[in-house]
Amino acid sequence: MSRKIHIFDTTLRDGEQVPGAKLNKRQKIEIAKQLEKLKVDVIEAGFPCSSPGDLEAVRAISREVKGPVIAALARAVKEDIDIAWEAVREAQKPRIHVFLGSSDIHIQKKLRSDRNKAMAMAVEAVKYARSLCPDVEFSTEDGSRTEFGFLCRIIEETIKAGAGVINVPDTVGYALPEEYGDLVRRLRESVPALERVLLSVHCHNDLGLAVANSIAAIRNGADQVECTINGIGERAGNASLEEIVMVLKTRSEIYQTKTDIDTKEIYRTSRMVSRIMNIPVQPNKAIVGSNAFSHSSGIHQDGVLKDRTTYEIMKPEELGIKQQTIVLTARSGRSALRHRLVELGFSLESELFERIYNRFIDVADRKKEINAQDLQSIVEIEVSKVPETYKMHSIQIMSGNKMVPLASVTLEHDGKLYTDAATGNGPVDAVFKGIERITGIPGTLRDYDLKAVTMGTDALGEAMVRVEFGEDIYSGIGTSPDVIEASARAYLNACNRYFANGGGATTKSPDGVGG
Repeated sequence: MSRKIHIFDTTLRDGEQVPGAKLNKRQKIEIAKQLEKLKVDVIEAGFPCSSPGDLEAVRAISREVKGPVIAALARAVKEDIDIAWEAVREAQKPRIHVFLGSSDIHIQKKLRSDRNKAMAMAVEAVKYARSLCPDVEFSTEDGSRTEFGFLCRIIEETIKAGAGVINVPDTVGYALPEEYGDLVRRLRESVPALERVLLSVHCHNDLGLAVANSIAAIRNGADQVECTINGIGERAGNASLEEIVMVLKTRSEIYQTKTDIDTKEIYRTSRMVSRIMNIPVQPNKAIVGSNAFSHSSGIHQDGVLKDRTTYEIMKPEELGIKQQTIVLTARSGRSALRHRLVELGFSLESELFERIYNRFIDVADRKKEINAQDLQSIVEIEVSKVPETYKMHSIQIMSGNKMVPLASVTLEHDGKLYTDAATGNGPVDAVFKGIERITGIPGTLRDYDLKAVTMGTDALGEAMVRVEFGEDIYSGIGTSPDVIEASARAYLNACNRYFANGGGATTKSPDGVGG
């Protein structure tokens, strides 16, 4: 009989700690609703004490998302726990997730304390959280580097205090699969009280072993695995939800486990998180990368044409990857576009549909055919847009290998057009500087990624940027058949995220005259 593995998704908490990936309330709710469709068991919606905005976002998710447990993270202090409870108390199934460092290096260096005081602090925090909420999880932060005897004792005492879930994280990604699996097995043998609760694991990817460690833990008795979409997260990231789920499904005869995940929602969830957080998925990423089901070798192509199972151990359809052959053109009307959107699973309100239709026509006028991947890219960017303080109107480029690139940029702001020009090291640099001159906010480009959404010389280009404005980093994304325009739209998107977060600007007067 298959044993159920609970999927605890921390994309909205640990995943959001990636620089430049900060989400607003609306974006968090959008991702949370998709995680609900994915059928994760737990959504860790945030760390409410970190900011009033995060508190409000977690509270909104608790009100609007039904089905999964909604968890809020809290340090082992009363103030954090009070705020966490305030955030999730309206959830259908609330959980307070308390954590405290348990390794000697964390206790001595971070907490400036000792084991006895740490134990007392953990027990008191769990008791208090349990007095508020019926579902409490306790995490032994840096559990994989914690002295085994102390780890057993702190687990026993926090279970007595009321914890219903015990998490033993590999916080810094230090463990190896064989030793992490052995740790879980030894805990099962040494702490009988674990039979009454869920044993959870949370692995980081610093050595590239997060998924392997999670799978080893599951095989040795872990009940819950904490992970993120696309493996995003602090430093090198977390264990990848889609990889863990598909390992357990594809090799079910080995692990004898199951999850409740609707795998047909995996691809859409991956794309949504990538776009809203503006974190590209590398092409060779397992399960959801653009090359995951591509075959270039002649031998491989021949085998796949004869029988896909010769070189594919999963079906793209299992992940919600649809192979579309029907295409749209600029002559396709609203009815055809709406029909295709419904086929792709999008149900859009009239105002948003009109915005997407106008963007579709703009792209289709320059690209002969719009296929499913193009359309999905257009829709997802429009859906996830922040309020546009500035709108792209036009750009003109003069560039060549024997001249200094020059860009003229025109943006719309409050119904007026503003134009300015700038030179740069290349046409993209010139455009970015032109945008800076109009908006009045200088930025430092930290990351720039450009890729084709589909194949062919007229492919839709997708640009992603991370820009530092002051002390904060903001991400941006843009698409266009013209890669310069796609880059400009991405940079402008980052600017608009800055403004939406309360940043100010000094706008030039129309036609570029200083005002």
